[in-house]
Amino acid sequence: MPDTRLPQTDDEAAAELARLAAEIARHDALYHGEDAPEISDADYDALVARNRAVEAAFPHIARADSPSVRVGAAPAQHLAKVAHARPMLSLDNAFSDEEVAEFVQRIRRFLSLAADEPIALTAEPKIDGLSCSLRYEGRRLVRALTRGDGQVGEDVTANVLTIADIPQALPADAPEVFEVRGEVYMEKGAFAALNARLLAEAEAAGDASRARRFANPRNAAAGSLRQKDAAVTAARPLRFLAHGWGEAATLPADTQTGVVAALAAWGFPIAEDFDRFDGTEAALERYRAIEARRADMAFDIDGVVYKVDRLDWQARLGFVGRAPRWALAHKFPAERAQTTLDAIDIQVGRTGKLTPVARLEPVTVGGVVVTNATLHNADEIARLGVRPGDRVILQRAGDVIPQIVDNLTRDADRPAWHFPTHCPECGSEAVREEGEVDIRCTGGLVCPAQRIERLKHFVSRAALDIDGLGEKTIEQFVGLGWIAEPADIFRLAEHREAMLALEGWKEKSVDNLLAGIEARRTPDAARLLFGLGIRHIGAVTARDLLKHYTTLAAIEALADELIALREATPPALGEDAAKHRARLDKAIAERIGVNQVGAAVGRALADFFHEDHNRAVWRDLLTVVAPPPYIVAARTSEVSGKTVVFTGTLETLSRDEAKAQAESLGAKVSGSVSARTDLLVAGAGAGSKAKKAADLGVRVIDEAAWQKIVAASG
Repeated sequence: MPDTRLPQTDDEAAAELARLAAEIARHDALYHGEDAPEISDADYDALVARNRAVEAAFPHIARADSPSVRVGAAPAQHLAKVAHARPMLSLDNAFSDEEVAEFVQRIRRFLSLAADEPIALTAEPKIDGLSCSLRYEGRRLVRALTRGDGQVGEDVTANVLTIADIPQALPADAPEVFEVRGEVYMEKGAFAALNARLLAEAEAAGDASRARRFANPRNAAAGSLRQKDAAVTAARPLRFLAHGWGEAATLPADTQTGVVAALAAWGFPIAEDFDRFDGTEAALERYRAIEARRADMAFDIDGVVYKVDRLDWQARLGFVGRAPRWALAHKFPAERAQTTLDAIDIQVGRTGKLTPVARLEPVTVGGVVVTNATLHNADEIARLGVRPGDRVILQRAGDVIPQIVDNLTRDADRPAWHFPTHCPECGSEAVREEGEVDIRCTGGLVCPAQRIERLKHFVSRAALDIDGLGEKTIEQFVGLGWIAEPADIFRLAEHREAMLALEGWKEKSVDNLLAGIEARRTPDAARLLFGLGIRHIGAVTARDLLKHYTTLAAIEALADELIALREATPPALGEDAAKHRARLDKAIAERIGVNQVGAAVGRALADFFHEDHNRAVWRDLLTVVAPPPYIVAARTSEVSGKTVVFTGTLETLSRDEAKAQAESLGAKVSGSVSARTDLLVAGAGAGSKAKKAADLGVRVIDEAAWQKIVAASG
């Protein structure tokens, strides 16, 4: 079973949260952005659950780029990017009846409901498709967007217009502005027919081996909807199922049930199993009934979604992180099968992580032929005791590479498989850092695997976003010796004539590439810092650092101070290693002085700049680019950026709801009054905190004044 032990120190927790944030972000990009996932739904859910558990145990070091507050992945490059009027968020998951019961109890506590107050829920199948938002203005369909990263989606309007299920106009009783949200999907039978047609077309062309076939209906739907040519989409059998809404001028009802009924009346397909239930047990009975019929349904589903029926309660409950408090996805158990493990290969990632991959005898799991599975790390291999030749059990909960959950021949007389001590790509030593489970190559840019992957990361959408410099081009130019480090990208103009001699390169494509590079000569400083791939510095952490330090020169100076601090803080006499590390980490975090940026980031900065070759790469890069100072416009909310404390008994809302309101306005909520407190909201019976606030000169207001601040902030 997976390790359920929690970290014992802040340092261990910070390291694990950094690893989880990076790993989950990569899988988000593969699933949402590229329709090419590498791990199973169950495996992904386990990563998210582990992240949530560590954050709950160490809330003071939760990361700003935590998966708990991130949705989806960046939009595709070839589709126009459009901001959602209201974010398209994700759902929290449950895997047991007990978790569903606790979800209902959390609602009761948050809303301060009496024990006998009924909570009506809706339940409907969780269809496995591509999320889509349809915007109607003047009752005409004007725009269709995919989820994207939840804030910005891909404009697929032309393609959506080819889907027969989607009305292009709403009836006269519909609101002036209304966004319908649901899933674009492909039925199982239509998916099989599409794959057969693609194979037949390839055979007719004389090359069946290059047939474009999809692994599952979800990938087929996603690939079909995101085509450049709407004619291709029109030829694909796509369907649509509505389940919610985004921005709306008015709502046609005051319950989830009523609004969904209105969607059906307007011509949108809704789930046949959608219904309203009084109480948890009735909703769970519907879950079990849907699960029993899952295999016979025309489309793939992976669970049941519950939502609070009353919309006024939904509004009060609001959102936490990336998910609504008023909805929950109850996932189905994973599917399993047996096969033989033929080999264990090692893949080297961008950060040098060595990931073992199981090569398997092909086996069908849930209708998909599987040949590979991730083995995660050396600890997982040791736990399973797997070796080539073993019979193993696979678990699959979705449409991706499954996980190995058991070894049926653990006791067979066969030599153990040993994790390599050196990188298979460059031969550099492979080591495990303290407090981590991953083993990494120490070769850095010397390692061919890391060099290419780091350069790909440098030019990726979230980093420098250099138009025209894709993965294949990076690989080609590295192979030709034109690029070895990031600065070389900005010297590619020296190879213009040689580029023109390459197959597939014309004058226009070469000039477009060089123009795209020139457009990044003054890059966003945070994107540049993130693009270097320094461990523990994700996109959000890079922005947080630059908000505080403004320039990359200041970041380098900070790193120098951290290096000096580390060297000037040896262990005290008799102090053990753990206490010394904790003392040093505290000093590092205090020196950084940035909220939610901890010692793990500081150590990573010090490690990066302590290596002469890394500093040489950094300074060489800054000779060819000139990022301006990083300035962020301040928010206008009255309490944005301030520290707020609530005390006493609040009459109109629970303490959790008040905290959620403050955080939604950009405030930081504290549990104690200090000189750093900006505002105390005092309810009935406020005691020592109110007195301390008065002594410190902290502004004190009552609950009614707080509600005015909330209302004024929109």
